[in-house]
Parts: sequence; structure tokens; C-alpha cells
Amino acid sequence: MELEESGVQLFQQGAEARVYLSTFYNKPCIIKERFAKGYRHPSLDEKLRTRRTSQEVRSMTKCRKAGIRTPTVYSVDNVSCKIIMEHISESNTVRNYINNIHQHENVMTLSPVAETIGQILAAMHDLDIIHGDLTTSNMLLTGSTENQFQITMIDFGLSYCSGLTEHKGVDLYVLEKAFLSTHPQAEDMFGVILSSYKKTSGKSAEVIKKLDEVRLRGRKRTMIG
Repeated sequence: MELEESGVQLFQQGAEARVYLSTFYNKPCIIKERFAKGYRHPSLDEKLRTRRTSQEVRSMTKCRKAGIRTPTVYSVDNVSCKIIMEHISESNTVRNYINNIHQHENVMTLSPVAETIGQILAAMHDLDIIHGDLTTSNMLLTGSTENQFQITMIDFGLSYCSGLTEHKGVDLYVLEKAFLSTHPQAEDMFGVILSSYKKTSGKSAEVIKKLDEVRLRGRKRTMIG
């Protein structure tokens, strides 16, 4: 594992993992390290961290094989629960991109981005990959809508494989809730995402039906308090 240890810099600190910037064989890279949790039993903690690390790599690899953009995985250490992966340079989160467009341009210019997101999610769900944490912060955009742009899906730390429409519906619901809370000014964008999802996925009818059921359950919980 050829890392430049002197160049390792903490980039983000999350509840489950730390993310570092470094280089791997002279290539810019991200190191994601799942750290031990002291409140968990050591053997359980090790199993959880190892399983989630392995599942994250499997999901990313499966996506890439199907043509869905994710960071390239360079190396995996299941003992220390570290993943060394490609650093997507000169990118912006879709969250920041939407907020910037809202401040300076008409949000309708976001339609191509929304359509692409819908296509990506449909392809992932047709592969039975559930992301588990769909937010616009976990989508990186490179390029621009004026010419060629690409979206890379990141942070598969809560991902898993499932063919159940319930899980796919919940995945979409998580993204919808994220839009309502983070991008209320671009609420219509989620409708474009769903429309694109329906056109792309061969199994969309059942998933959208399940999404409606999940929405209803969510509203009932809100009413009950």
C-alpha cells in the first residue's frame, strides 16, 4: 500500500468514519477509515466495521461494472477497515451546485441534472443496490450543464443489496425528504428525478407504488407525533 504518509490530511469526520486526503502511487486519493466504537462490544464492533467496509466496496464495484460512476477503489484493508479510492478532483456536490444555481439562475436549468440522477438511481435499483443515504451531498458533479457533465455517486457506507421494492421505495423517500429540507426552492426537481426514474427502470411501477405507501406512513407518523 504505497501511501505518502506525510501528505495525509484529515478531510472529513463523520459518525462512522474519518476521510483523509492523500496520494496513492502519485495519484490523489481518498482514504476512508471506519474507526472503532468504544461503546460497542469489541467483537461486534469489528464484525460491523468489516462487513460495512466490504459491502461498500462491493456496491461501488458493482455500480462501476454497470457503467454507474463511482470512485475507483485502489485498495482495501479489511483489518484496519480502510478503503483507498479515487479522489474526484475539480468536482462540486450536487447540493452546492443546486444552491448556487438558485442564487444566480433559473432552477429549471437543473432539469438535465435531475434527469441524470433519475437514470442513475433507476440503474442502481435495477441492480438491486440500495444506497441507504441518498442526499445531494453524496453526488458529485463534474463539468457543467452547458456542455458535458457527469455525476459520481459517493458514500456507499450504508449500502446493501436487496430486490425488495420496500427498500427501493425507502431509498427514494430518503432523497425526497432531503430535497424538502435542503432544497425547498427546487422541490420540483425531485419530480423530474422520479419521471426520469420511471422512464429508465423496468421495475419502476412497483417501486413508485411502494414510495407512495412510505410517504403515507411518514405523514401518519407526523400527524401522530
